[in-house]
Amino acid sequence: MKCLKNTGLDKVTDLLIQNNIVGFFQGRSEAGPRALGNRSLLMSPIKKENKNIMNKFKGREIFRPLAASVLQSEASKWFDMLGMKESPHMTFSFECIADKTKIPSVVHVDGSCRIQTVNKDNKYFYYIIKDFFKKTNIPMLLNTSFNIAGDPMVESPKDAINTLNKSKLKYIYFPEIKTLLTK
Repeated sequence: MKCLKNTGLDKVTDLLIQNNIVGFFQGRSEAGPRALGNRSLLMSPIKKENKNIMNKFKGREIFRPLAASVLQSEASKWFDMLGMKESPHMTFSFECIADKTKIPSVVHVDGSCRIQTVNKDNKYFYYIIKDFFKKTNIPMLLNTSFNIAGDPMVESPKDAINTLNKSKLKYIYFPEIKTLLTK
């Protein structure tokens, strides 16, 4: 395992653009059933096969949908938000109104997507999505909980490192200390 200190979000964005799964670990763990950017596995939503890659990696059935974390300022351009300004807790699914072929790994067969809107309140997560948007013109990332089948959600850095060691995960990013762990 390598520890790369002083790694900026742009390096992590490049890993996502190169179609890698990246573990993202920051702040306090989230309460509730969804990954909201503090304990997440992230991937590009651009390639259709990423849904199957992520579900296989996590040991889930391949038909299971995955969610998107999208910049709040861009959400209504991509999804019918039903008059809502935000959906910060990933509890609602919305119809995709944009070109579904641009984000096939997060749009379900019925054309919907469960989304989380992200703003500057979640600083590091916001900036990684914003950088991905700047580089790809896609204002979202595929986001799922940081765990694999049979394991509870990652709670501590030690849990994250254990997941790195026992799975095919190659990268974990700790944005608060600008550190990327790699295999």
